[in-house]
Amino acid sequence: MQKLEVFGAIRLKGQINISGSKNASLPILAATLLSKKKVSLNNLPKVKDIETMINLLKSLGSMIKFNKRKLIIDNSNQNKNFASYNLVKTMRAGILVLGPLLAKFGYAKVSLPGGCSIGTRPDDMQIKAIYKLGVKDKMIQGYVHAFAPKGLIGSKINFPKISVGATENLIIASTLAKGTTILNNCAIEPEIKDLVNFLIKMGCNLKWVSKRTIKIIGINQSKEVIHSIMFDRIEAGTYLVAAAITEGNLKIKNVIPHILQTEINVLRKIGAKITTKKNEIKIVGNKKIKNTNIKTAPYPGFPTDLQAQIMVLLCKANKKSLIREDIFENRFMHVAELNRMGAKISISGNKALINGNTKFEAAELMATDLRASVSLVLAALAAKGKSQINRIYHLDRGYESLEKKLKKVGARIRRLK
Repeated sequence: MQKLEVFGAIRLKGQINISGSKNASLPILAATLLSKKKVSLNNLPKVKDIETMINLLKSLGSMIKFNKRKLIIDNSNQNKNFASYNLVKTMRAGILVLGPLLAKFGYAKVSLPGGCSIGTRPDDMQIKAIYKLGVKDKMIQGYVHAFAPKGLIGSKINFPKISVGATENLIIASTLAKGTTILNNCAIEPEIKDLVNFLIKMGCNLKWVSKRTIKIIGINQSKEVIHSIMFDRIEAGTYLVAAAITEGNLKIKNVIPHILQTEINVLRKIGAKITTKKNEIKIVGNKKIKNTNIKTAPYPGFPTDLQAQIMVLLCKANKKSLIREDIFENRFMHVAELNRMGAKISISGNKALINGNTKFEAAELMATDLRASVSLVLAALAAKGKSQINRIYHLDRGYESLEKKLKKVGARIRRLK
């Protein structure tokens, strides 16, 4: 099993180019099932979850050409509506094919998904919301068997809580539903805005009518589309933290700074010096890191996908900090490993108290999920000596060429087989 070896306590200097967003790519790839016309997607990241989604689409009958970061997909002969456990088990996004398959065929059999072990995610909310489009379902041996004998029918749907996955699945499904659908209390993450922009280019009739409400009028046919995937804001945020924790000096390129305004504000408050240009963020880390309190929240709040990374930085703060995790109930799995490196973090329910003034010590470490694994890389970059991080297949699901990008800015890091 592959692992990363990291020699820490080196200031990072240079430029990092940010890849396309995994979290934007996955729902857009699922949405291509709606169309019988050619779809071209640019700026796809080379990560394991994208590879898995492409294999899932191929298993459903999609014809796909993928070269470098450009994908061309032809669904004119796509004719299967069964998403198997073997392809869905490693990522939550597999459930996103449920909506388009139902819209297209009136029946779908989709395995309940896998992915990171970070707590309960509201897949049941997605399925219950789809009921309101005229769908019935049965759960049989871990598979959702969903039926829409009269096709999908537009409806007014109020999400009981903000959910990215439920918003994505219902937006995609509703584009082919008969009549009008109104979705209230939607997630408004930039990745969802990217999905909506893609669907509009494809000929779908969608319009935001208020901050968290979208109106969708079903269509009968789509058109050819070329779309470029937005940048990965979580990858960008991760490298911003890497600069701050190593007292580094980095230019983060291929970004839209205002999308990261919440994260920039937090890092400035902690002590980093940050300037922005049109497609660039420059950050200079500060030896003195100030404490702060953070709670995760749906966009535009602080993202749960950066909670583990910012926790590592707060370990080096001058005083105690508090992080409240309000999205997932089991997302502190990295804490035990950070404490083994010298951190002093205590957990109480959904709160983590970080004592600060940590001098990280190198150690052999075990990754538990995608974002937790990269937080261990950040801690290793700040620690004196050699650390080894095991089970890095989690990293490969969401970070393109992590060790290569870090090497380019001075990190001593290598992959061991």
